[in-house]
Amino acid sequence: MSSILIVEDEVSLTSVLRRGFEAEGLRVDVAHDGHEGLRLALTGAHDAIVLDVMLPGLDGHRVCRTVRAAGLWTPILMLTARDSEYDEAEGLDTGADDYLTKPFSYLVLQARLRALLRRGGAARPAVVEAGDLVLEPGSKRCTRAGAEIPLTAKEFDLLAVLARRPGVTVSKGALLEEVWDLPADSDPNVVEVHVSALRRKLQAPVRDTADTARPLLHTARGIGYRLVPQPAATP
Repeated sequence: MSSILIVEDEVSLTSVLRRGFEAEGLRVDVAHDGHEGLRLALTGAHDAIVLDVMLPGLDGHRVCRTVRAAGLWTPILMLTARDSEYDEAEGLDTGADDYLTKPFSYLVLQARLRALLRRGGAARPAVVEAGDLVLEPGSKRCTRAGAEIPLTAKEFDLLAVLARRPGVTVSKGALLEEVWDLPADSDPNVVEVHVSALRRKLQAPVRDTADTARPLLHTARGIGYRLVPQPAATP
């Protein structure tokens, strides 16, 4: 049975979430302030954390930052009433895995939480580096060989999944689950289209150099894709 920690000071919202999660067979712990939330989070006893930003005592950003500094990578879904892109970037930069703005659909929260539970608690540093490729999840910024590459949100998320597993073939089904929150047996065409677009964009920074034959994304035919990091070019 998966265990969820809810850190939220709105008692009515907490009660709704708790009832919903328990109805799905999840074990639920609750904290209504940042200090208690941090204490429970640091036990490492939970499979995911739903964390509000505006909390008495310690705010959600400080709780998240402290949890990550302690080396705990329990998936964290951050809730907030603030909806600017800067607030979202700050939440992700402190180590949160996902960000949901109030008011939100419970169905959407369920889907986001399922995705985090599937992902598990593997370390996800704020900056992901794979050879000459650098990803900054908070700002959704991607560079290769020092050149910035504009990506859509889904292209970035897809690339981040592959970059966190360098050299490992990730199946199309796994990508559908992690990036699109779709069943593994869904139509894989959406993955293929995004990988094709990524290939073109990732080659742009090295297209006019001697390193034109340095593709990052490789196809394992009939299985999926893997990212093979390339070292930064020497002057």
